[in-house]
Amino acid sequence: MSAPISKEEWRELREATVLAIDDIAEQVGLPNVLLKYQARTVKLLESSAIKVLFIEKSRRIGETWALGSYAALRAGRERSAGGMDVMYISYSREMTREFIDACAMWSRAYNMVAAEAEEFLFDDSDETGDRSIQAFRIRFASGFEIVALSSAPRGLRGKQGVVIIDEAAFVDNLKELLKAAMAFLMWGGQVVVCSTHNGTENEFNVQVQDILGGRSKYAHLRVDFDQALEEGLYERICLVTGEDWSPAKEAQWRQDIIDFYGDGADEELFCIPSQGSGAWLTTPLIEARMTVDAPILRLELPDDYLQRDHLAQAILMAPFYEELDEALANLDPTRSHAFGFDFARVADLSVVSLLSITTNLNRESALTVEMRKVPGNEQKETTKRILQAAPRLVGAAFDGTGMGWTVAEDMGRIFGLRENEGDPGLVWSIKFSQDWYRINMPPVKTAFEDASISLTKDDEHLSDLRLVKTIRGIPRVPDLRSGEEGKKRHGDFAIALALAWFASRMRWHEIDYTPVTPNTNQFERANTDDDDKPFRMASMRNRRGAW
Repeated sequence: MSAPISKEEWRELREATVLAIDDIAEQVGLPNVLLKYQARTVKLLESSAIKVLFIEKSRRIGETWALGSYAALRAGRERSAGGMDVMYISYSREMTREFIDACAMWSRAYNMVAAEAEEFLFDDSDETGDRSIQAFRIRFASGFEIVALSSAPRGLRGKQGVVIIDEAAFVDNLKELLKAAMAFLMWGGQVVVCSTHNGTENEFNVQVQDILGGRSKYAHLRVDFDQALEEGLYERICLVTGEDWSPAKEAQWRQDIIDFYGDGADEELFCIPSQGSGAWLTTPLIEARMTVDAPILRLELPDDYLQRDHLAQAILMAPFYEELDEALANLDPTRSHAFGFDFARVADLSVVSLLSITTNLNRESALTVEMRKVPGNEQKETTKRILQAAPRLVGAAFDGTGMGWTVAEDMGRIFGLRENEGDPGLVWSIKFSQDWYRINMPPVKTAFEDASISLTKDDEHLSDLRLVKTIRGIPRVPDLRSGEEGKKRHGDFAIALALAWFASRMRWHEIDYTPVTPNTNQFERANTDDDDKPFRMASMRNRRGAW
């Protein structure tokens, strides 16, 4: 395991941060009680729109302390102000005791009238017999209470209010516990599921992947170790311990913590579930989605292409452009389309994936173009032709790393470059990162699992999709290549497909119309029927957008 960035890089990053805020440091005064990520958690839960929240977190960053502040706020209110009981569940007695102590501290800070924390036996009897669980409790003058238990109760279905499941990846049978906890929602309650990871196959990670993949509508929050540090974790530690903070000391402390966790640092600190190194998609699943017959155009130019004169180059390109124009002319004009482009010039392929979007929002392959040993100008001409001809184009995502940026930039000059949702233009230039793969690959897998994507049968595309692996909990293409010498592939189609899928969710709209010359006889008949109502005909055409 290696840290995402080195100790030296972290020190430089934090020194730059200090310099950036130095001018306003004297105006800050005492720090806020909650750090930024802790405050975000409370703010989300205070929103009436959030009913279920899953939190991926690093170990020991104080997220449970933030949940304690929210629990005290909620249980201390009158019913008319949204007050209700809070039940906290974790897997160890020490954690429940710590949570109750935090809630007691917060209730004193809020000047709430509450009884002292007490230990009692929680009645967990059901039809199978009598049972009691050791628990802690704080009663509030509002009439509500906070109850903390060290194991999952069987009688959860009979309760109501807010339920907090802490270190959920480590409780027994999380799936069944979640089923019972969701009953809290019927009476206006909330469910908060917070945890570090415990493997890719754990139910907690399964739920998180469903959220990221768009299959689940639950809210999601992620706070890893570096984000917590950037938002003041070590500075707060220094404040509590009375030590002076500096970027160098923070960088050393960070490295010591990473070294302490060793091979487990990815999972314990950086929210990357372990035990994930297998194929991302299975062969039967991929083949089951290869159900359409869309064209796949492949262009490979000779090594001496650039040494030939312009006429010879044009002769080589002419058949390909003719084939491309024919394929573009056959695209369905009633469907929206989305474009993805993975750029390469020397060792790998450049691949265009054009998806059409059906009326039920399924994505179908409409055209794939693969280019090997094709110079940049010819690649730009090819992409421009596709972007200009694709009906109702809603977005175009380009590999913006390395030389791919030049293609994205030139297309952005023509069709508009986008950086954020809502910006004008069609073209997105994507700088690949762990976060991009983590957020944008799960929806593609969900599409395969839910049969909402259809591809053309092709063994090389199958190979590209099979090459994607789950590495450190994140689906991406490893530094491996497949195929025969001189024609190796690096998962190029898989990346182009992921980019097209991303673009298909970034809707951009333009409304336009083209007037049509009316039929003379119709025009005359219309005037004859009613001279006061001149006859007009127009057909509305939507260009590169949806109504």
